Amino acid sequence: MKLILLGAPGAGKGTVAKLLTAIDGSVQISTGDILRGAVQAGTELGREAEGYMKRGDLVPDSLIMGIMEKRLQEPDCAKGFLLDGFPRTIPQAEDLKKLLVKLGITLDCVVSIDVPKDIILDRLCTRRTCENSACQAIYNVKSNPPKQAGLCDKCGSKVVQREDETEEAISHRLATYNEKTAPLIGFYKKEGMLLSVEAVSSDAVIAAVKKELHL
Repeated sequence: MKLILLGAPGAGKGTVAKLLTAIDGSVQISTGDILRGAVQAGTELGREAEGYMKRGDLVPDSLIMGIMEKRLQEPDCAKGFLLDGFPRTIPQAEDLKKLLVKLGITLDCVVSIDVPKDIILDRLCTRRTCENSACQAIYNVKSNPPKQAGLCDKCGSKVVQREDETEEAISHRLATYNEKTAPLIGFYKKEGMLLSVEAVSSDAVIAAVKKELHL
């Protein structure tokens, strides 16, 4: 399957992507993960992106499109891919459309996950992430805490609250999303590619996608 997942920060795109990739071996591509990896590795791209990310601003399109073009040509994408958190703006969507034509890739559909704001705030403020970039396991202090407080069950590294997951940063991210990313729903509806799912459970989203793609 070749999909784009849309949804506000905390809508559950990452969880849905992991469940979907398990179905057919397609790969999850998160620009956030790629960028955070580059920041930790201290690459030129990482240093450039870090300033934007710390402020909660969007990383410039030229940087992102360069990453995307490289990533979509890697061999593991041949089985299919899920774009998680990309595109984020109409210009990115237009650039992506051109890029996919250039690479000879056809998307199946664009899945929009619609979750109420109060649920998102609660989810993200209680979320903790393993700081080891090779692991990145996600916990929730309420619903899924690590067995040993502050330490990752999988690799033993520290589990931290990301700088962009404090209540202030999340409110800023949601405002940015509503202003710049929400219009993508209209863009893909016009393209005839939108599957909109109102659901707070990942299973309901998976069921809707399977039905749409006849899986």
